Amino acid sequence: MNITNKTVLITGGGSGIGFEIAKLLSEKGNKVIITGRSEARLKEAASQLSNVSYIACDITKADDVSKLVSTINSEYPELDVLVNNAGQAYVYNIADGSGAFEKASEEVLTNYLSIIRLTEDLLPILKRQKEAAIVNVSSIVALVPGSNLPTYSATKAALHSYTQSLRFVLGKTTNIKVFELMPPLVNTSLSKDIGGEENGIAPLVVAEGLLNGFENDIYQLHIGQTEYMYNLSLSSPQEAFNTLNASR
Repeated sequence: MNITNKTVLITGGGSGIGFEIAKLLSEKGNKVIITGRSEARLKEAASQLSNVSYIACDITKADDVSKLVSTINSEYPELDVLVNNAGQAYVYNIADGSGAFEKASEEVLTNYLSIIRLTEDLLPILKRQKEAAIVNVSSIVALVPGSNLPTYSATKAALHSYTQSLRFVLGKTTNIKVFELMPPLVNTSLSKDIGGEENGIAPLVVAEGLLNGFENDIYQLHIGQTEYMYNLSLSSPQEAFNTLNASR
């Protein structure tokens, strides 16, 4: 799809993968809006980029989402692209009484239910455009779970399933293309507890992968090691699981 002169909304756009996507898309001549919980972080991020504005919004809060959607309707009715990037991850052992229910509740809301709500609320706008897209950022652990990221993995697997259904249904009656960005371990603040600084790929690599997907209509994007793990999971699910969790 053409990815210039579009209006793009990116959740979790103040840092990491979201920031790099915002940077690349703004450089391609797109109007970009970034959202996140921290207004200070968003302001700092937007100041480093051109043609990027920000709206502070906690996507887990219904009132915040309602205000965001209202602002988009009134100020950015030409919205073409929604990038669902915001996420939450907890590293813990599900066998040692570490508050699995509380952690899972937050992760399910942030990584799955909030995406469904925001997508549903913005679909009427996207449907009005001649060409539009939704990008859901999932993960390598949607295919092969990480044992120390049990509910994060589960939410990304749920998002993967939802994305497939969304792509199928919207493809029948609309001009909305649905992409899934599936990175491996990435060097972001979210991954510090699981070795992201030492072993993660750069967020820019993930953003470049998405840009390639846009330009070539590749809807399920296996970035870096994800392609290897995907193929291994097809031939030997247990070996794929053992390989991913070998150092965990």
